[in-house]
Amino acid sequence: MDTPKEIMYNQNSILIVAILFVLILVANEAGYRLGHYYQARTDEDVKAHTNTIQAGTLGLLALILGFTFNMALQRYNNRSQAVILEANAIGTTLLRTQLLPTPYDSITHSLLQKYVNLRLQVSNTEYGMITERERLGKETKQLQHEIWVNAVKAARLDPRQVTTGYFISALNNMIDAHGERNALLLLHVPEVILFLLFIVFIMAGALMGYASGLGRKRTSVPAMMMTFLICLVVFIIIDLDRPKRGVIKINQESMWQLKDA
Repeated sequence: MDTPKEIMYNQNSILIVAILFVLILVANEAGYRLGHYYQARTDEDVKAHTNTIQAGTLGLLALILGFTFNMALQRYNNRSQAVILEANAIGTTLLRTQLLPTPYDSITHSLLQKYVNLRLQVSNTEYGMITERERLGKETKQLQHEIWVNAVKAARLDPRQVTTGYFISALNNMIDAHGERNALLLLHVPEVILFLLFIVFIMAGALMGYASGLGRKRTSVPAMMMTFLICLVVFIIIDLDRPKRGVIKINQESMWQLKDA
């Protein structure tokens, strides 16, 4: 399965967040020194106007952050739903093997059990195990073909629509569910949105530092806490957006329930 060719997608999420944290702190420090430099030459009107711009930037930050988080969460939910749909499709196919003529009912049922185990192996394979993922992908397609060949043989032996025809329909749905799940694994938040988010974060940090520099006292601790919380939310967004790695993973319970079914 090919992964998107983008700059950040293959990078460690902790490294990305750490770099973002440092850049915001640097921007905050630069903004503070610039504001402190202009402090003596700035009147109250300019300070009030700066605070207004800062509030607007933080509002824009909240808007983009909420939009990006919702996009990542929606993709995570879609991938979770795809696992359930694929498990349901496999379960239906397993049940309908009873409609096949002998000996294809038992043979196909055994092959489908191997297919369930293979899909669980794919789900538990880490993102960095590229060779293993490619091998499992080839085995999945090969096993699908083998099940289909048995279905064709069964259809020739019993061409009735209410028996073998129902099984073939379920098998088609199972293969389609597999393809849909693979397609959803490739969908993630466009990188340009993440770059926009990071730019707004850094600019907001610079504005906070600048506004603090125009004042008489610096609010270092609140700014540090806000920067940390922002980076924590970014980490969650990236983690939600990256299947098969990170802290948040897709629940495979529906697939595990098919074992020995």
